[in-house]
Amino acid sequence: MSESWRVGADGWIAAAERIPSPNFDPRPMGEAVSLILIHAISLPPGQFGGDGIAALFTNRLDPNQHPYYQTIAGLTVSSHFLLRRDGGLVQFVSCDQRAWHAGVSSWKGRERCNDFSIGIELEGCDDRAFEDAQYQALNRLLAVLRVRYPITDIAAHSDIAPGRKTDPGPCFEWGRVTSTSQR
Repeated sequence: MSESWRVGADGWIAAAERIPSPNFDPRPMGEAVSLILIHAISLPPGQFGGDGIAALFTNRLDPNQHPYYQTIAGLTVSSHFLLRRDGGLVQFVSCDQRAWHAGVSSWKGRERCNDFSIGIELEGCDDRAFEDAQYQALNRLLAVLRVRYPITDIAAHSDIAPGRKTDPGPCFEWGRVTSTSQR
């Protein structure tokens, strides 16, 4: 595996485009990363390739650029990673820090999933298939994360926040994800 696709001592992957988000804080003392959460996002909804996601995660989203942005103005959220439609990897938060991606959540009886998870956003939405390049990059990223962290589970945002979240949605093909038996 390419050295640039390794999680560094600082929790960053050199191969990723780094766009630091201010929306993170330390994980609770002694909390190990054991869960990977798969999300989907597109901004504006159903549109791909723009700067909306990075703007949201860095608190630069202009509510006047799109009517939908007015409904999410003021959110302070982030994720560790974004996988673009072409498989490009963007990192917003060090894996060693707690990104703000899960919200009110519970997994196997444990609440506050941000404390023990890494969030991976795929550029996508509920009603469109994801790209081959995204599955390839996702599986590569999962392999790299497993080398560094004691990952025991991979789950959907909808699994940890049922009724509140639907992503990554019905078009996401779990069978294409390495080790989905953990889900």
